[in-house]
Amino acid sequence: MDAIPEDKALDLEQFGDGDRADFWRSARHGGLECLAATYRKHRYAPHSHETYVVGIIEDGAESYVLDGERQVAPAGSVCFVNPGEVHDGEPADGGFFSYRMTYPTVELLREVASELCGRSVETTPYFPVSVVCDTRGYRLFQCAHRNLRCDGDRLASDQTLLDAYAYLVARHAQLDFSPIQVGREPIAVARVRDHLEAHFDDETVELEDLAHIAGLSRYHLIRVFRRHTGLTPHAYRTDVRVRRAAMLMRTGISPAAAATTCGFFDQSHLNRAFKARLGVTPGVFLRG
Repeated sequence: MDAIPEDKALDLEQFGDGDRADFWRSARHGGLECLAATYRKHRYAPHSHETYVVGIIEDGAESYVLDGERQVAPAGSVCFVNPGEVHDGEPADGGFFSYRMTYPTVELLREVASELCGRSVETTPYFPVSVVCDTRGYRLFQCAHRNLRCDGDRLASDQTLLDAYAYLVARHAQLDFSPIQVGREPIAVARVRDHLEAHFDDETVELEDLAHIAGLSRYHLIRVFRRHTGLTPHAYRTDVRVRRAAMLMRTGISPAAAATTCGFFDQSHLNRAFKARLGVTPGVFLRG
């Protein structure tokens, strides 16, 4: 059986009532294929991929045969299929399932493995268990997948995807090395904090840029930055933006103008971030 890309596995003519699929490729990550779908009638024919399949079941349950063995993935589970493994897919027990999937190449997950151990490796990660229950992994992947659909925030897209893949590889893949230990690199963290404070409104800042400033790998930077500050680099930048927006509004600037000046997509984006951190909306803050 030939391995096929996911867009070829989707037979739109076989879609029935209640079936929907959103398929795209992420320009930020080498054309990473992504899928968000709900199926009630659609059945996948047996097929395989040259890539991995990594994703989550958000609702319902999926049933599939993987290399001749029946698997059932309920809502809340994380799923893995290794390259070349033959599988199909359908709703379990005549119901439905909603899921989010990605199809990372072998090269991409090798890169993640290199980030984990702090050196270049040729190890090909292998996932021995296809369906796992992992609440943290589920949430990390869900956040990353949502950011992949709107690649506008480069730092968020890069960070959340690497965070999710690195966690899942370290936790569920067979590897012949141990992840690098988190140390304390105060100078490296201080450099990144200074850069984020100075360039908080720059949407072109990428995780690779911050890693270069720190002199660390991308994944190691995320871990040590979180240990020192309690926040990831992206969350820290959002915090800076909220603080700057509050400063502007204290001078009488409107929330809409503050949102634009401070790098938010729009005022609703500012509203969500502002209330999450200060407990009130920008409008209430401004009136107060």
